Amino acid sequence: MISHIEGTIIHMSDKFAIVDVAGVGYKVFLSTESIAGCRFGESASFWTYMAVRENALDLYGFNSMDDMQFFELLLEISGIGPKSAIGIMSITSVESLSEAIATGDTAYLTKVSGIGKKTAERIVIELRDKILKRGSYTNTNNLRDESDALLALQSLGYGERESREALKQIDTKKDTSARVKEALKILGM
Repeated sequence: MISHIEGTIIHMSDKFAIVDVAGVGYKVFLSTESIAGCRFGESASFWTYMAVRENALDLYGFNSMDDMQFFELLLEISGIGPKSAIGIMSITSVESLSEAIATGDTAYLTKVSGIGKKTAERIVIELRDKILKRGSYTNTNNLRDESDALLALQSLGYGERESREALKQIDTKKDTSARVKEALKILGM
């Protein structure tokens, strides 16, 4: 199994990057956060998960070992495959997802595209104890602040996706109003 890859980015799209390692190009599927950190022609390093299917060997890349371990936790849920898991991780930060799972906030999880109420409930039931044991949940109000900031930006006419992208760039320790102000600067208002 390929667990780590390091090389030069020779091609990028909105879902993957091709990393040249000693003359061999590896297609690595990435979350939007990981893709945002990539630059064409520059060196990149990813922790990877290799998904083996009948007709494909797919690599999924992560900036940290914690992100890869969270991805693997999502794969333990019946009905969630690698593409769904990377899609879930592309919507918001692993910290926010961990907090939503630890607090049982299924409403937050259903906001993630492609996840229905039953799947969100299954994620919470199956992963809550594991998230709490990992210590990746820090008992804070970040989730509520993030949700409030997202709603405020949407009420100002910004789309959910662009609002989430702007909020990802802002320090999670700031309160809701500070997040909204910085997001507006990022969005060009």
